[in-house]
Amino acid sequence: MKERATGTLSEQALGVDGVVELGTLERNGLDESRHLGAAIAVSATGETLASLGDPDALVYPRSSLKPMQALTVVRSGVSLEGEQLVLAAASHTGTPAHVAVVEAMLASVGLTENDLQCTPEWPSDAEAAAIARTTSQKRRITGGCSGKHASFLLACVKNDWPIETYLDAEHPLQVQIRETIREFSGEAVGHVGVDGCGAPLSAVTLRALATVFSRVARGVNGTGPDADVARLATAIQENAWAIDGPGGANTTVIDELGLICKGGAEGVIAIGAEDGTAVALKSIDGSRRITSLVALELLARAGTITRADADRVSALVTDKVLGGGVPVGHIRVAF
Repeated sequence: MKERATGTLSEQALGVDGVVELGTLERNGLDESRHLGAAIAVSATGETLASLGDPDALVYPRSSLKPMQALTVVRSGVSLEGEQLVLAAASHTGTPAHVAVVEAMLASVGLTENDLQCTPEWPSDAEAAAIARTTSQKRRITGGCSGKHASFLLACVKNDWPIETYLDAEHPLQVQIRETIREFSGEAVGHVGVDGCGAPLSAVTLRALATVFSRVARGVNGTGPDADVARLATAIQENAWAIDGPGGANTTVIDELGLICKGGAEGVIAIGAEDGTAVALKSIDGSRRITSLVALELLARAGTITRADADRVSALVTDKVLGGGVPVGHIRVAF
């Protein structure tokens, strides 16, 4: 297991001394905004292929660690396949299709939306949100983490664990999740906080996060092939709409390139390829504006995807720089 530097948590966390410029927004020939952060690309053997800033500082991966939570649920004995398995690892947009899958998950063990403890939210899908705002209030099941929370409840029912305290950091499920993260990342969790949805949130390094995605994309654990991991990777590739939403950045990257991709709040993203190459990065200002662009650039430079594919998909998932409704600039990588 990798040793982490001593010092206070603030000293171990990614700070201004550990970041470099990752991306730049140019408008009419003048650089308008700059995004700083850290990133790493690793190979299947753990070799560092590229390193920008400090990839060994602690960060909160946020939703990028959801595949580890979903895998822990499956390992606890819960039978999840296809879109239900993906919803357990998703940050979905609250479309009727997403909600229907989560409802079916809950109904399979005699539970309802009322048993969820995630934060009530409007759907992030524009069409679904417009309808919801005229017909209902914010709901727990339309929040992006409801699939994950539903899977937590299924694990509790399966193992006779308490339902009421499933978000407690010392709940048996949450303890097992941290052990799964340690197994796949090769590092112990450096700190435990609370995610936006109320679930325990593990802090790890970007190197650890990239290692996780290298292994998930290859269908292996820390010691060798793992059928559950392979099934999770296949489910994500075959049901990319469920992990994000139609047209979403993660969904687009998965559908277009066959990669395993999961973004997280506050400017985090991790992507893994079947050959074991994986990248992880965090924009220190929390912006997602450059995350997909930079991650795909690192994969292209590693030779995992072609330059043409990187440019093509980056154009699909990167915001346009507009003035009066027409393009007046672009966002580019800065390294």
